[in-house]
Amino acid sequence: MATWTALTHTAGREAAEALAELGEDLTPEPVGSGVFEIEDGSDRWEVGLYFTEAPDEVALALLAAAWGAPPFLISELPEVDWVAHVKRELAPVEAGRFFVHGSHDADQIPEGAQSLLIEAAMAFGTGHHATTRGCLLALDRMVVAGENPHRIVDIGAGTAVLAMAAARVFPVTVLAGDIDPVAVDTARANVIANGLDGRVECVEAVGFDHPLIEDAAPYDLVFANILKQPLIDLVPDMARYVAHGGKAILSGILTTQADEVTAAYAAGGLTLERRDDYGDWSTLVVTRA
Repeated sequence: MATWTALTHTAGREAAEALAELGEDLTPEPVGSGVFEIEDGSDRWEVGLYFTEAPDEVALALLAAAWGAPPFLISELPEVDWVAHVKRELAPVEAGRFFVHGSHDADQIPEGAQSLLIEAAMAFGTGHHATTRGCLLALDRMVVAGENPHRIVDIGAGTAVLAMAAARVFPVTVLAGDIDPVAVDTARANVIANGLDGRVECVEAVGFDHPLIEDAAPYDLVFANILKQPLIDLVPDMARYVAHGGKAILSGILTTQADEVTAAYAAGGLTLERRDDYGDWSTLVVTRA
């Protein structure tokens, strides 16, 4: 089935969300819409509309003009078996002792590696992105250093790859929360597929806002691989829920944003222990004194 995308951008999140909402009333009606921050510090937001039949170019042009946005860029996408494509293109990833792979690469697991199975159909958070890999490497260094956190939570867990990695190396039950119910279902399926049922508990939560997450605090280790602004918004909760001497591994941060995030956490009482840059992305380890 052919699909079309229509993309534009505008200043400010509220304007972008309003534009996307109006776009959903077009004929033919889009099957979905999305609003994404352009991570360049410009406060511009991309608006995407997705169609299964050719969109009305005139209506899209009028809609963009009404909001002072550039004309929508309309593209017809070829029919692609994306799962098969991802299986071909995503090679296994090694991050310290961790080996992240799909079932099609199960025969490549190195001896002694901690295996994490994430199928191609559940591709976000597989470890291929520099942010996830950076968090795995930070976790690996904790193990090498002999650290032994007893209370661990993964905030914005996605596929729960980080929570599962922690459960592989520490004999504790790890909590994993995500705002997206689809992500939570995906995470639960991954936990079962990795034989970690009962070791990783997945819940739908905004940040730390869930009874299971709140009741288990304070935490010796918190993962938060999200984006700059949500990380900054989490500072008061991090200061509340990270134990004295506890750590947070933070990513989803461009290298150009790392200083701002570091300063925000320092103001909240969590000081930078280590920063590692992987291409355009940074991973921060902060500690509560």
